[in-house]
Amino acid sequence: MTTTGQSFTEHDVEGFFDETTQTYLSFWDSEGVLHTGYFAGPEDEDYRAAAERTSDLLAAEAGVTSQSYVLDVGCGCGNFLFHLAQRYGCRGEGLDLSLERVRFAQRQSASERRAGLELAFTHGSATKMPYADGTFSHVVSQDALFLVPDKPRSHAEVYRVLAPGGVFAFSDFLQPKQDISEQARTHVYDRVRWSSGYSFLDYQAALERAGFQVLSARNLVTHIRQTYGVLRTVAIQRAQATDDPAAREWILAFAGSCSEIQLAIDRGEFGWGVFVARKPAGATT
Repeated sequence: MTTTGQSFTEHDVEGFFDETTQTYLSFWDSEGVLHTGYFAGPEDEDYRAAAERTSDLLAAEAGVTSQSYVLDVGCGCGNFLFHLAQRYGCRGEGLDLSLERVRFAQRQSASERRAGLELAFTHGSATKMPYADGTFSHVVSQDALFLVPDKPRSHAEVYRVLAPGGVFAFSDFLQPKQDISEQARTHVYDRVRWSSGYSFLDYQAALERAGFQVLSARNLVTHIRQTYGVLRTVAIQRAQATDDPAAREWILAFAGSCSEIQLAIDRGEFGWGVFVARKPAGATT
């Protein structure tokens, strides 16, 4: 695992997402959806469909069914877990470090639109999960675990709360190389309070050290580059359509960051992968 020039704590990460949640919901997406998309092809510009395809890819590779009990670590505003419950009929829990995002997810869960779903959302850390050993059949996550400063501890906690034979399926951002430019540090790492990351191969080794059997790993750098290209186009269109100066400024700043993120990807300083691992059936916590 390699580090950037800045070291952030869980408190820093929590504060950043608490402080930015309402701005993001107001100016960008009232549903709180912002995950990397899995695109149908180079010409695909449907971000929402691509983001949903990522969720379906993870669910399919994890083997989520109506009998599953799923924990979403770093659940944010709850969209991935809502998607799983609505499409597959599973039960689930969401855990997030941001109290503001957990409160949003709880309000959404209580709405008439999502009545009847067996879901709960809890404020807490991935390094100290408030669940008993072996509780869940599946643990999932989308683009969240990279923010955990103590990644080995979070892997150990995922391992602990999974039942023997349980599956850990997630997407996450990668730090492909040790040397990171000042531009990438500003627009990719420090921007979201990201301290350090794994390369694609190092991530698999870390999972194995935690006791997992790695079932599959996909290096999907082309999809993350396409995600930020599409998001940049959408942001510019939204900025042109808004009469709110504050909203326009925020959205154009986001569009600028999307361009810088694409440059960081091209320089090999930022990546994305999908991983599926299993806790051995005979394992003890």
